[in-house]
Amino acid sequence: MKVLITGGAGYLGSVLVGLLLDKKYKVTVVDNLIYKQQSLTSYCYNKDFTFIKGDVRFLTSLVNLKDFDIIIPLAAIVGMPACDSNPELASQINLEQIVTIVNNTSKNQQLIIPNTNSQYGSSESIITEDSPFKPLSHYAKTKCLAEETVLDSNRSGVVLRLATVFGLSPRMRLDLLVNDFVYRAVTDKLLVLFQSSFKRNYIHVRDIANTFLFVIENYDKCVGEPFNVGLSMANLSKLELAQRIKQYIPKLVIIEEEFTEDFDKRNYIVSNEKLESLGWSPKFTLDDGIKELIKGYQLITTFRDREFTNL
Repeated sequence: MKVLITGGAGYLGSVLVGLLLDKKYKVTVVDNLIYKQQSLTSYCYNKDFTFIKGDVRFLTSLVNLKDFDIIIPLAAIVGMPACDSNPELASQINLEQIVTIVNNTSKNQQLIIPNTNSQYGSSESIITEDSPFKPLSHYAKTKCLAEETVLDSNRSGVVLRLATVFGLSPRMRLDLLVNDFVYRAVTDKLLVLFQSSFKRNYIHVRDIANTFLFVIENYDKCVGEPFNVGLSMANLSKLELAQRIKQYIPKLVIIEEEFTEDFDKRNYIVSNEKLESLGWSPKFTLDDGIKELIKGYQLITTFRDREFTNL
């Protein structure tokens, strides 16, 4: 089967491409390499891997979308700061790309799009797929509209509402909460927490890649539905996350401060039961990720280097 992945040289895509190639899928990636990443070079030996350097705003001039059995649009401007710096570009990449794909493909082709748990905003109730959207940022709003574009269309598809991602990737990012906290713990031995009681859900990047594969293999059971994707045992506050990290870095100092606010005010507990009921389960725990990151950060020496952030 032929798979098209936009943004496939990014944090998630760089893992997913390798997984799908290992499973003998023919993978084409479209990416403009805006972050100068070289994360896909190790796949160039594989005859089933094709790379097209290009801007997804002009996707139909780069590929014939009807040539692919499976389409996974990962290309996105991710996070509140990046989207707020260029809202027009964020709308073009995060939303208009999806509109283009929906309008130029059929229900005979699998369409699996990532969304974000940030669309839920904050809630005192346990979040399920039926919970209302309360997007707090332009980023979350564009992703909500992209999801609606897919699920409300005649061709339909599957939407994966992803928890906060962590773990190592060939295209590493430090601007993700767990990755950032562990890096600061390793390099500074200090974490200053704002709104430390705010909770969110987490998931390893390789478990997300495995989720896309699970949906491909179970598409008929999933089509037309959204699914939360996260670790049910990892609905943790920032303080609880910091304390978990301290178990592996005992000299870590944790300070709670309230003299300012975190720009990201998400606060919720998420249920992943809907996806689990289909037989899906994650392979990596939060502790697995923390230990992996501590080991991997021995190879990353420049804190906040442009190579390791989307900001």
